[in-house]
Amino acid sequence: MRDATKTSVAPGSADEATAEPAAPAAPVRDAAKPRSLLQDAVRDLVRKPLFLVSSGIILVLVVMAAFPTLFASADPQLCELGRSLQKPSADAWFGYDARGCDVYARTIHGARTSITVGVLATLGSAVIALLLGLISGFYGRWIDAVISRGIDIVMGIPFLVGAIVILNSFRDEDGFRIGGIWGVLTALTVLGWMSMARIMRSTAMQTKQSDYVTAARSLGASTGRLMFRHVLPNALTPLIVLATISLGVIISAEATLSFLGVGIQEPTISWGVMINQSLGRIRESLHPLLFPAGFVSITVLAFIMLGDAVRDALDPKLR
Repeated sequence: MRDATKTSVAPGSADEATAEPAAPAAPVRDAAKPRSLLQDAVRDLVRKPLFLVSSGIILVLVVMAAFPTLFASADPQLCELGRSLQKPSADAWFGYDARGCDVYARTIHGARTSITVGVLATLGSAVIALLLGLISGFYGRWIDAVISRGIDIVMGIPFLVGAIVILNSFRDEDGFRIGGIWGVLTALTVLGWMSMARIMRSTAMQTKQSDYVTAARSLGASTGRLMFRHVLPNALTPLIVLATISLGVIISAEATLSFLGVGIQEPTISWGVMINQSLGRIRESLHPLLFPAGFVSITVLAFIMLGDAVRDALDPKLR
C-alpha cells in the first residue's frame, strides 16, 4: 500500500516529468538604498532643536514681513502728539514713540523693509562671490592672482566708511539723497561679498583636484561642464552656510546705517529708522528703542543659529 502522506520520485523516472514544479523562492528584498548627503542633512536637521527654533523664528518673521496686517491692524503712519511716549498698554502693546506713533505697528511693518533689504543684498553678494570665487579657484594662475588682489583691496575698505561714501553718492543736484532702499542695497551688496568669495575660491580649488573631476576631464568634458556640473555643486555648501549667517549680519548693517542717518529714511519704516528716531528721547522713555532693537537682535541671532545648524548638517567632517 502506497504511503498516503508522501511519496518520493526517483531521479530520472517517468514520474519526475509529471511531478509538480517546486514553488519559486520568495524574492529577496534589496538592501535599503543608501541616502544621499542632502537626504542625510535634512534628516539630521529636523532632529536638531537649534534648527527647529531658528526656523520657527525666521518663518514668523517672513510671514510678518509678507503680511503685516495679520499681526497689526493699526496704521503705522498715524501719529498723534497727545499720546507721545505713552507706556505699553492693552491698546498699544509696545507703547507710543515721541511722535505718538504706535511702536508695535511700526515694528511689525518695519520687518518688511529690513528683511527685504537683507535677503536681496545677501543674494546679490552671493551671486558675485559665486562667480568670482568659482572662476578664481578653478582657473588659478594669473586669473586667481588678479581676483584675489581685488578682493584684498575691497576688504581693506572699512565697511562703515565705504557704505557712507556710497550712500552719499546717491544725491541729486540740490544735495538731496536719492535711491532710498536701492542705495542701501547697492552699498551692502558692493561691500558684502568678499568673505563669501574667499570661501568659494578655496572650496573650488580643493574640489577641482578630486578624482571625479579628473576623470571627467580625461573623458573630454568641457570647461563649462567641469565648472558647473562637477565643481560648483560640490563646492556650494560652504557658500550656503556663510550666506545664511551673513543675512543676519546684513540686516544688522542696514539697521546700523539707518541709525547713523545715512541709510533708509522716512517715510519708509524700518527697524533702523525707528532706533534712530528714538535716540532723542531715550532718557525719558526706553520702550521706543528696546522693541525695534530687540527684533533686530532676535533676527540676527536666528539666522546665525540657522547657519550653524546647516553647517553641522552639511559638513561630513562634523558628523
